[in-house]
Amino acid sequence: MIQLKSFVFGPFQENTYVLWDETLEAVIIDPGNTEADEHEELKNFIEANNLKLKHLWLTHAHIDHINGNRFVFDTWKLLPQVHKLDLPYIERHKQVADMYSLPCEESPLPDFFLKEGETVSFGKSKLEMIFTPGHSPGSITFYCREQKFIFYGSIGRTDLPGGDYDTLISSIKDNLFPLGDDVKVYNGHGQPTTIGFEKENNPFLV
Repeated sequence: MIQLKSFVFGPFQENTYVLWDETLEAVIIDPGNTEADEHEELKNFIEANNLKLKHLWLTHAHIDHINGNRFVFDTWKLLPQVHKLDLPYIERHKQVADMYSLPCEESPLPDFFLKEGETVSFGKSKLEMIFTPGHSPGSITFYCREQKFIFYGSIGRTDLPGGDYDTLISSIKDNLFPLGDDVKVYNGHGQPTTIGFEKENNPFLV
């Protein structure tokens, strides 16, 4: 069974996730750690729990979700894995960080791209990848069918470069709603929710 630890990192209050199972193999999803104390918090947790990191996965590559890529690579030698349509965000990482006056060490580039419809794994656990563009062109949602939860980058804004409101709404309604109202949603920002709650209460979706 997958266990999960979430961290809130960086000035954008981004959610970074560590997942692991009984094998102690683990993955990081969306490392937003930006400052030295955040790097240390992430590292201490992984070491204290004897986790063996296997992958670095990105739901998308906006700066607040990738600012820890370099630290993860330098510490555990893991390159980011992302949908190929979001590669330009990683290539422009340093330039965007400078625009926001964020501390930044330039992200390493992926050597493997995530593809919608395929499955990724660690230990004894598997996650399905669902293509959910709109927040960014290459946004991916990770779905654990057995435990009924997803990791989704955003249910919100589309005003950043590459965002598209109509595409985002279609992604949610066509690709995520059919998973079921009881599926838990771990967002890129804010508290966990469920698909059913969002259907009933999210003003963008009702």
